[in-house]
Amino acid sequence: MRILIADDHRLIVEGVKLKLAELGNDTEFQVAMDVDELRRAIREESPPALALVDLTMPGSHGNDHLVELIQQLPGVPVIVLSGSEDPVLIKQLLAMGVQGFIPKAYSSDVMLSAVRLVLSGGVYVPPMMLQAANDAALPAHAAPAESAASMEDRLRKLLTERQLDVLRLLSHGKPNKVIARDLGISEGTVKIHLAAIFRALNVRNRVEAVVASRRINGL
Repeated sequence: MRILIADDHRLIVEGVKLKLAELGNDTEFQVAMDVDELRRAIREESPPALALVDLTMPGSHGNDHLVELIQQLPGVPVIVLSGSEDPVLIKQLLAMGVQGFIPKAYSSDVMLSAVRLVLSGGVYVPPMMLQAANDAALPAHAAPAESAASMEDRLRKLLTERQLDVLRLLSHGKPNKVIARDLGISEGTVKIHLAAIFRALNVRNRVEAVVASRRINGL
């Protein structure tokens, strides 16, 4: 398995390589120190299994290098590494198609867990982004506990127990295959439940469903 690391800070690159080597003896690394090297890596015949990309690196213009990477290698999951912890930025990047966002201040163990989650088909969302989204969603006059209770009552009325089980596993970052295995159902059935959950929560995707689920007591 080959992992592409696009970052111009050598110490960070070496630290990432050292930790991700724990994924297995077959793990190999390709490094791009600037956007030109990243473009050359994108054009290679054999794509990487995963790309970890710095948000700001030499030659970058906003998020253009991320857009290019996602468009050119649609089957390759992309995780952004960044010194920023701005929830608005994280939400924009997730909506753009990245599968994870890891602040550089986070520990190497968190990074390894996030990479494993993404490689298994999940999406890694930093906890502080979820909390910020919850806080922003609260009415000015409502207390968090009241909002959580209201949301829980709504879900108990709209969702079946099985759909709540799916939502619990989704909130833990588990991909459809793992949810199906844990619940003893098919992946097709998981997708049907997810569609019903999205409609009930009035959300468009897994990330928004996870944000909503964090407001439910016990999930």
